[in-house]
Amino acid sequence: MKKVVIVLASIILVIGLIIGLYFYGLTGFKEKDLVIFTVRSGASKKEVINNLYENKLIKSKFAGLIYIYLHDDLTVYPGTYELSKDMGLVKILKNLRTSEEYQITLVEGKRFIDYIDKICELGNFNKEEVLAKLSNEDYLESLIEKYDFLDESILNKDLYYPLEGYLFPDTYNITKGSSIEAIIEKILDKTEDLLDNYNAMFKESDYSYHEILTIASIIENETIYSEDRSVVSEVIYKRLNINMSLGMDVTTYYGAKKDLKEELTQEDINDENPYNTRLLSFIGLPVGPICNPGEESIKAALEPSDDDYVYFYADKDGKLHFAKTYAEHQNNVEKYRW
Repeated sequence: MKKVVIVLASIILVIGLIIGLYFYGLTGFKEKDLVIFTVRSGASKKEVINNLYENKLIKSKFAGLIYIYLHDDLTVYPGTYELSKDMGLVKILKNLRTSEEYQITLVEGKRFIDYIDKICELGNFNKEEVLAKLSNEDYLESLIEKYDFLDESILNKDLYYPLEGYLFPDTYNITKGSSIEAIIEKILDKTEDLLDNYNAMFKESDYSYHEILTIASIIENETIYSEDRSVVSEVIYKRLNINMSLGMDVTTYYGAKKDLKEELTQEDINDENPYNTRLLSFIGLPVGPICNPGEESIKAALEPSDDDYVYFYADKDGKLHFAKTYAEHQNNVEKYRW
């Protein structure tokens, strides 16, 4: 009987000790030092507990693991948080469950650098660091491995921005504190979903994803009205097929790094850069997209009209007038010049 009492007392003592250690582990430190703590996208709760312990924000890894086991429905959000050492585990995890989001609206037809300006402003990023990261070859190769629509075309050193044309224009909810990689890959995930809708058409095309998005980007910048898109697409393919220079002003603007509202100079038109299709000697597509096209332009690049047009001219309202011969084109220029 005495042995039973001793055993029971020992068990109660151990249980009490475990419970005591558990609740001790939930309390915070006396110090009120602030620590910047990051939860990476995709991090498990166990990883978060380990990182909290390594950053000396919680007293006990054991208590943390028991706590998340007992609270299976607990969720933590990726982001960067400012935590105090005196908060204790429960309060810390409550903070990590508070998701603050902001919206980024990427407008179709805008350039990569315009998107980056907006992302850096809203996400409080250093622009130079972001541009360096998004042109880093190792990072780009990791994206190529992850996304089927990306290939070695984006590693071409002649590209101004490797991911130009690949960031699908839409409105995105971004968790405050998300890394630039997490934001870019969230956008690329959307691009992937969109392109998957046209997977069969891409497979039937003689052109690569990179080439189709390049064509779509030209269509996007050359057109205002939806009904013009497939016809401009047809003109592009027609010129490619007859080895005629595309002669598209929008590519010259991009090559010169000028806004479409600025004036082109003769120097811009004569500049031999890998985007300037205004040069008569420039046959084929630019080295890459010149903006980020919307779905209508991507669809038009995959489904050109069945016409035989070679030329087009925009009137003062942006409506395009198409011609099959140069003489017809000259008539349109005289008729709609503004």
